[in-house]
Amino acid sequence: MPHIERPRRQILSVSTLVAVAAPAAALAQTLPTLPIPDYRPPVASHEQSANNIHIWSRPAPVPVVLAVSPTGSDSADGSPARPFATIARAQAAVRRLNADHDVTVRLGDGIYRLDAPLRFTAADGGQNGFTVRWEAAAGAHPVLSGGTPVGGWALADVKRGIWTAAIPRGADPRQLWVDGHMAARASVRAPRSAFTFHEWGLDITDPAWRFLADLPDQHRAEVESTGWFTDRHAMVDRIEGTRIIMQQPGWRNNLIGFDTAARSVWGDNAALFFVNALPFLREGGQWFADPAAGKLYYKPLPGQDMHHVAVVLPRLESLMSISGSYDVPVRDLQFRGISFRHTSWLQPSGPEGYASQQSGAYLAGDVPGYPADPVRDCSWGCWPFEAMRNHFRQQPAAVQVAAASRIVFDGDEFTQLGQIALGIGNNADANDSGIGLGAAAVEVRRSRFTDLAGGAIMVGGVTPDAHHPSRPEMAIRHIQIRDNVIHTVSQAYREQAAILVTYATGTIIAHNDVSGAPYDGIDIGWGWGTNDPGGSPVYYAVSRGYYDAPGNRTYDTPTTLRDTVVTGNRVHDVKQWFPDGGAIYHLSADPGALLADNYVYDVPGGIAFYLDEGSRYVTIRNNVVSNVGVWLNLNSQDFALPSRTALDNLAQGNWFDSGKRTGTWTDYLNNRAIDNVAVAKGQWPAEVRKVMDDAGVTRP
Repeated sequence: MPHIERPRRQILSVSTLVAVAAPAAALAQTLPTLPIPDYRPPVASHEQSANNIHIWSRPAPVPVVLAVSPTGSDSADGSPARPFATIARAQAAVRRLNADHDVTVRLGDGIYRLDAPLRFTAADGGQNGFTVRWEAAAGAHPVLSGGTPVGGWALADVKRGIWTAAIPRGADPRQLWVDGHMAARASVRAPRSAFTFHEWGLDITDPAWRFLADLPDQHRAEVESTGWFTDRHAMVDRIEGTRIIMQQPGWRNNLIGFDTAARSVWGDNAALFFVNALPFLREGGQWFADPAAGKLYYKPLPGQDMHHVAVVLPRLESLMSISGSYDVPVRDLQFRGISFRHTSWLQPSGPEGYASQQSGAYLAGDVPGYPADPVRDCSWGCWPFEAMRNHFRQQPAAVQVAAASRIVFDGDEFTQLGQIALGIGNNADANDSGIGLGAAAVEVRRSRFTDLAGGAIMVGGVTPDAHHPSRPEMAIRHIQIRDNVIHTVSQAYREQAAILVTYATGTIIAHNDVSGAPYDGIDIGWGWGTNDPGGSPVYYAVSRGYYDAPGNRTYDTPTTLRDTVVTGNRVHDVKQWFPDGGAIYHLSADPGALLADNYVYDVPGGIAFYLDEGSRYVTIRNNVVSNVGVWLNLNSQDFALPSRTALDNLAQGNWFDSGKRTGTWTDYLNNRAIDNVAVAKGQWPAEVRKVMDDAGVTRP
């Protein structure tokens, strides 16, 4: 029998009193599998209404509490004494109760291993103004896991110190979690000068690298290229002599656009890796899986005891999709105190690879009009590439939210996940339901994001319906990201910001602590100004040809990006891999945007605040910046003057102890930088120290 909390009595005046009492028997008929105890109205009360008339109202519907435990049984009744065993059984029970009751599902301590991703539709949220809560039981730490533990390790190669264990045949994940941290796949770094790049693949020009032709399982080997701001992945098809022939279309798509695999903006400083072959397993902490043989190989770190190490192999590509429809969204659904763990997104291991463009968006499929010589003709943009900008896909998050309203994540943990942890209102291709966008009043608070292959939170999509919705329900509105701790993210997809918001209205990012990111800490905006009213003159140029492409419109109305607030955040130790971008970064017009009272520090050589292409109407105020290379940068695109692309921005009353200011701050552009104060190292005034002390998590 489910636990029933004591009902609360409600006193109503005669003018508002409505007779809503119903026999318990009728209620029981609607809930045949979960009977609710008989409830009869109490006897007359001596309490008085506002009109001094003795009355009783029907009590509010009785909240229902269901219990779940890994040691429970799905044939039980869901009471604390007889809990269910699975999320699916509890979910079925919720659907019989949530039309007439608040329902709380309390998860007991332990690991809930999922056989398939969870799917929450409109039927799973609160109905008729009620709320459904999934939460940890008192003192419990429930884990929703998409992984399988790996044990039975044996020493396989004494000389090389490599151990092996059995795994299910066919298992071929991109991530492995060892003692709670992501282990690196077997890889070697190669000099770019040892190869020449072609549309079909790479030619080995340095004889020292001809050993690659002897690799086993060549079709499972991968090429990774990291540049100025991109992290690109493509799969090898085969190696014939000196020719490394790559799988398509992934390789071709990684050769066009900006900061490409063949010609990075960073030149020879860009990194090139060969990944995922057993001969590459040379360094401690690396691993390799052989799916055909059902074997996993691992070289332990110094001091790591393989008889006691905790290893988890992810099986699922995602954990949970929350999505209704635009007409009937999921509403009033909350998750509290739950840990989401163990996924691995597998698409990059196939022919598409991962043709990264920026922060989780990627190019996929065959590109119409693909250039005959992409390395020569499309390493700094070209018409076929510009035609694809509004067709970029997004990496599906481990936990996905779309077509939903009043969704809350409170005190949760997102860790050991093989992609972006939490996606809110992303493209339809990034949600297992096939429905994207359409998220409103979603709150992410007091949660922890760590040890992630991708970024922590991605809000918004990148398609035309994201920036100019064809129906209002598609818009992303009033997302709050508050008091979260985010660190050690984007370990496999290094180009992903810890927090990204593309197109959304009224987003608030407040009092988070963000660190340990190879790319940016907080990114706001998308589109590079192309979708703002009147378009961008830079993208009208023949060198870009953006507006010549079918479907790339010039809009005379604003995008949905406006009124973004980034305040009170502590952002530090980011930009650990890429020189481009900023600790807090902004793109395109954002009327009402406010970046205030943030503390950005320890980004040596990097940029603290970066207003990139098309940034307009952004106020940067009362922030503190320490130990950076550039404290404020504006990409004013001076080469396009007298055309104006970034204007109407204000930087006022900020304090900095290092770095320079770059970009054009003039009356002609109406970009104003006033009353900003350079401070000697360590000589912060009291009002500045208060900003520093107040930044970061305030309600852990």
